[in-house]
Amino acid sequence: MINDINEISPDLVVITGDLTDFGYVFEYEEAKRYIDEIECERKVVVPGNHDARNLGYLLFEEFFGKRLKTLKYKNITVVGVDSSEPDIDEGHIGREKYEYIEESFNGENFKIFALHHHLLPVPMCGRERNVPVDAGDVLELLDRLKVDLVLCGHRHVPWVWRLNNMIILNAGTTCTNRTKGRIGRSYNLIELDEGMRIYRISPTGERNMVIDEKRRMEVR
Repeated sequence: MINDINEISPDLVVITGDLTDFGYVFEYEEAKRYIDEIECERKVVVPGNHDARNLGYLLFEEFFGKRLKTLKYKNITVVGVDSSEPDIDEGHIGREKYEYIEESFNGENFKIFALHHHLLPVPMCGRERNVPVDAGDVLELLDRLKVDLVLCGHRHVPWVWRLNNMIILNAGTTCTNRTKGRIGRSYNLIELDEGMRIYRISPTGERNMVIDEKRRMEVR
């Protein structure tokens, strides 16, 4: 997969968490070596619930920097937040982060919000109990800020929801065999130019388009 990504030569890579299983040092070391093989200068990495276990949320900052971050590239703004809580699977963004999110998304850039937990339930996951406790407030905030794209993960099922003019893209999994049914592993490729195209790519290189549309502004 790393070779495939490097062949694509992306301008930006976003990784939405669960880099480790139990948040241990040796897992973080392995994850860092793996991610460093991706030949891209601009990476936004946020922690998942597995990464917050066993004080792993502190190790995350040692290996990958702050758990709340903003990256601006051309006229794209990416805001990444930590939605994890130590040693539990449930997600929470928290009101103390709302002001940061709002200030980071000022202006008319193409706006991307990244977190681990999905803000809307994802099908084929059984009983749903891992939507962040403040998901409704966060969705209202993102909609009001005219966020274009939300990137999330957590349940290993790739899916797309549309809420008003916002696309919510749930990633599958690239590495683990803990997949559901015959869904398999995958990652998402997003192309932004005069519009937005999203492809779901399997480890075999099979590419399926899931979104193809014009957006409200051109990305240059």
